Amino acid sequence: MLVRSWNLFHGNTVPPQRAGFLGEMIRRATADDPDVLCVQEVPAWALGLFTAGDVAARPRLGPLPIGAGLGHRLTRPHQGLLRSAFSGQGNAILVGSKLRLLSRSTLTLNSRRYRDARARQLGLGARARLAWARERRIVQVVRLSDRAGRTFTVANLHCTSYATDERLAEAELLRAAWFAVSEAQPEDVVVLAGDFNLSASRSSTLRDLTNDEWGFSEPGPGIDHILVRGARATPVRRWPDEQRAWSGRLLSDHAPVELEIS
Repeated sequence: MLVRSWNLFHGNTVPPQRAGFLGEMIRRATADDPDVLCVQEVPAWALGLFTAGDVAARPRLGPLPIGAGLGHRLTRPHQGLLRSAFSGQGNAILVGSKLRLLSRSTLTLNSRRYRDARARQLGLGARARLAWARERRIVQVVRLSDRAGRTFTVANLHCTSYATDERLAEAELLRAAWFAVSEAQPEDVVVLAGDFNLSASRSSTLRDLTNDEWGFSEPGPGIDHILVRGARATPVRRWPDEQRAWSGRLLSDHAPVELEIS
């Protein structure tokens, strides 16, 4: 079972340009028919292209789907400059033909009540509190089954990026892990995938998740990870730059990561 994760950067290249390349990114990410594709920073207007698409940051010009459509039209003249300013963004999961969707659910990782409680525990100042509230972050969870009857719980998350205090992302990652495990059945293989905005060398939460108590596999080399519990998995592989090159630019500011579950 091939699982892949990619932060799509709203369809932009590095360096950004006027045009958007979301379609090309999806084409490359699905060319070899992965069993599960988890993506983040997807424009809200494109979430319907996936098996499960959920809004994190809502469009600014009205409720879905009208607001997403208006945002798309305003963003199109200069995709690289405007990004998600009007169109909003979210997380999405594409499930391959060999798997069946059993259920899906979502959780806001930085809801106001949770932020307030954790901010007091962590002793966060006003600046960190404002940074944490700036953009809504979610985790998606889907339960899947294969043709042999084996079941999987896959969580797709995107944690807050705040380099000054990575405890914000640490708190969100731990909350996402608890939510995924609570949604899983005892026999499920559990997968945590996405842009954690945390590296293995600095994250105490990643170290905890890979210990004997949690039992997840080793994280990847950067801030994008796929962790597996309940089955053997290959080490996380990061796409080389040439695999996402486009006319002298790179598709997205993140490289896809992937692994295979035995």
